[in-house]
Amino acid sequence: MPALRLGNIAPDFEAETTAGHIKFHDWIGDSWAILFSHPGDFTPVCTTELGEVARRSEDFKKRNVKVIGISANGLEEHERWVKDINSFGGKVGPTDVQFPIIADPDRKISVLYDMLDEQDATNRDAKGLPFTIRTVFVIDPKKTIRLTLAYPASTGRNFDEIIRVVDSLQIGDKHRVTTPVNWKKGEDVIVHPSVSNEEAKTLFPEFSQHLPYLRTTPLKVD
Repeated sequence: MPALRLGNIAPDFEAETTAGHIKFHDWIGDSWAILFSHPGDFTPVCTTELGEVARRSEDFKKRNVKVIGISANGLEEHERWVKDINSFGGKVGPTDVQFPIIADPDRKISVLYDMLDEQDATNRDAKGLPFTIRTVFVIDPKKTIRLTLAYPASTGRNFDEIIRVVDSLQIGDKHRVTTPVNWKKGEDVIVHPSVSNEEAKTLFPEFSQHLPYLRTTPLKVD
């Protein structure tokens, strides 16, 4: 199937998870969602990542974001592994994995979302079948794919960056702005090029014009 692109509707699917059976679009509901894959259960980098996601649960909740993991393992393995994640994560801070993890031992969903590793010959199971790489899909309440990321199996993801992008997307949807390099929530934003200077005077009375095509403005957000 063609590669999933920004602006595509995220494919729907049904799956068994550590939180029970789900239909993906119904599970998302009116929230944003982050679907992220990890190469395998009981692996070191993944253990650190899922612990971090669990510790950031309030950060996701206040942004109306649901998170869901997936790997090419079964439910029994997921459930045993969660105990390890919570135990090791406790060395960093209180860790309690409550978000669902999808069981995908037949790799149907991994294929649907093009998550399988084509690069790392060591990222395979005992039968030689590829595991997933570290993919991320940020999906909005309309079920539209807004961000995709792909990390190699050897490199843990930066969830500060993933949350930063969610902030940028949500603010841009609401306020007709874009965000500059290295932007963080609370810093000045860029007035969208589609906004005329006359409109900007009303929408962003404190905006500054730096170049004919570059205007910045402070923006108060929750």
